[in-house]
Amino acid sequence: MDFNKLFSLEGRVALVTGGQRGIGAMITEGFLAQGAKVYISGRKADQGEAAAAEFGENCTYIQGDISTVEGCKALAAEIASREEKLDILVNNAGVAWGEEYISFPESGWDKVMDTNVKGLFFLTQALHPQLKAAASFEQPAKVINIASIDGLKVNPWETYSYQASKAAVIHLTRKMASKLVHENIIMTGIAPGAFASTMNKAARDHGDAVAPGIPARRIGKPEDMASAAVFLASSAGDYVIGSTLPVDGGVVNAHAGAGIDAT
Repeated sequence: MDFNKLFSLEGRVALVTGGQRGIGAMITEGFLAQGAKVYISGRKADQGEAAAAEFGENCTYIQGDISTVEGCKALAAEIASREEKLDILVNNAGVAWGEEYISFPESGWDKVMDTNVKGLFFLTQALHPQLKAAASFEQPAKVINIASIDGLKVNPWETYSYQASKAAVIHLTRKMASKLVHENIIMTGIAPGAFASTMNKAARDHGDAVAPGIPARRIGKPEDMASAAVFLASSAGDYVIGSTLPVDGGVVNAHAGAGIDAT
C-alpha cells in the first residue's frame, strides 16, 4: 500500500454544494489542497464567483438551488454537461430557521426540510449516473452528507425544523448507504459542532465564550473540518460506510456534564 497517496484526491472531480462559504469553503479548500478539481454551487452568483476566483483555477462555480427537485435536476444536468463522471459529492448546502414554538411557521418548516433533507436526496439521485460512472471496487465514488451535532443531541435554541432535519440526514445517510454501497458508491456523513460560519453566529462572533463549553476548549478550525472531509473522500475512508462522524471537539461523545459534589 502506498501510504503517500492514501489521502490524495489527485485526478478526482468533486461537487460541494454551498461550497462558497462556511463549512463548505473549508471542505473545498481541503479538497483543492489534495489535488481535486472542485465545483461549488450556490444560489448567489456574486458570492459563488468571487469564492471560486479566490480558490483558484481548479475551482468552478455553478449557480444552483437544491431546495426543489427541478433545481436538483438542473444542477446535475450542468455537471453532466461538463464532466463524464463525478468522484465526490458533498451535500453541504443547508438553511436554518429559529422561532418560538407557539408561533413557528409552516414556511420555516418547509424551507428547512426542502433544502436540508429533500434536496440532499434528490440531488444525489439526479447525479447517480455520474457517481456510478466514477465508481469502481478499487476506487469507490463518495457522497458525504453534512449533518450537525444538533441531529445527535438537543440544543437550547428554538430551531425545531433544523434539528429535526439534521437527525433525518443522519438516518437517511444510513439508509442510502445501504443501497449505494452495492454500486461502489460510499455514503457517509459529518456532524459539525461549533465552527465559525453564518450558520453558527455564536461560534463566529463569540468563539471565546463558546469554547469553555467544549471538551477540547476551543471552537473548530478550518483544518479540522477539511481533514475530516478529506479522510472520508479519499481512499483512507473507503471502509467507513453509513457512519456520521461528529467533528465537534467532544461535545457529543466526551461531555460528562455537570457533576454533584457529594462531599
